[in-house]
Amino acid sequence: MTTSIQGVASQRQKAAPAVLVLEDGRIFRGRAYGAVGETFGEAVFSTGMTGYQETLTDPSYHRQVVVMTAPHVGNTGVNDEDPESGRIWVSGYVVRDPARVSSNWRAQRSLDEELERQGVVGISGIDTRALTRHLRERGAMRVGIFSGEAWNGVRDEALLAKVQEQPQMKGANLSAEVATKEAYVVPAIGTKKFTVAAVDLGIKGMTPHRMAERGIEVHVLPATATAEDIYAVNPDGVFFSNGPGDPATADGPVAVMQAVLERKTPLFGICFGNQILGRALGFGTYKLKYGHRGINQPVQDRTTGKVEVTAHNHGFAVDAPLDKVSDTPFGRAEVSHVCLNDQVVEGLQLLDQPAFSVQYHPEAAAGPHDAAYLFDRFVSLMEAERA
Repeated sequence: MTTSIQGVASQRQKAAPAVLVLEDGRIFRGRAYGAVGETFGEAVFSTGMTGYQETLTDPSYHRQVVVMTAPHVGNTGVNDEDPESGRIWVSGYVVRDPARVSSNWRAQRSLDEELERQGVVGISGIDTRALTRHLRERGAMRVGIFSGEAWNGVRDEALLAKVQEQPQMKGANLSAEVATKEAYVVPAIGTKKFTVAAVDLGIKGMTPHRMAERGIEVHVLPATATAEDIYAVNPDGVFFSNGPGDPATADGPVAVMQAVLERKTPLFGICFGNQILGRALGFGTYKLKYGHRGINQPVQDRTTGKVEVTAHNHGFAVDAPLDKVSDTPFGRAEVSHVCLNDQVVEGLQLLDQPAFSVQYHPEAAAGPHDAAYLFDRFVSLMEAERA
């Protein structure tokens, strides 16, 4: 992310003109929202109608400019209890009609104020429906938002050139940029039953909490953790988290996961962790045209036949066959979950050892709780291994 801020924006500045420039030359003009300046990233859209605070603080959105498809954003303000990490990670924010007043008993400040406080450049007052249709048709692409001195008097052609100079998301290796630098422990809630080593590739705060609720002591390790680091905590299970970037660049985590699979330790991965498992098993990954982002994506668990509404944030997917069991270096594997919108692989499981993953977010922050059973499934694997 590249962001420059012109100090604290006054109310008059925040109503000043702003422009959004896509790499294919499409331009949207609106008003500055949040910080004033310039920012760059990959333009993506989120279909969630609520949960904007969790979206903003999800490390998986690093280097992405998020377009909200819901037209009215900011109604409930911002509080200090709901963030999923210690900061906002989106590189820019795009809304149609920002709330003029926060109206919730938990609100401590407005969304606009929080974006400004953390230096997040945004734009409001544009036709987000038209922008979303454009991204669906053309695909996610690089984008820039400009306001204040970054926009004033600068020709559109010069702004477009700046956008086209930015790096692509394909080929980006970002996990180490968002992961913890030092290991830490989330204690079990109530009686401790298991110890899990969680490799942080961009983990959300609710994820270790969901495990702690089930009596798991979670040792959160940096993205650069080795197999030796993992087994130093004597884990009953190993977890690989969500995170940003292209899984094709994650050779280190893939090698570490293969070491875990060789020892047949119970393993659970979500989102980026699902893509890491895919690569560890020998499958490829690819970039989706515009990805899945939001809290209303229908997924079928093929092991039970049930359909769940799920929370997503991914722009890459695993390339694995849907119609057969595959032989891998670690035994037989199959696709366990599939997206009902487009048949994208949403989960993998090994049939000969205790390892599985899903492409979406069962911690549901924000989102429905349909997939919470996956944490129980992980517990069951560790119980069976201990027995």
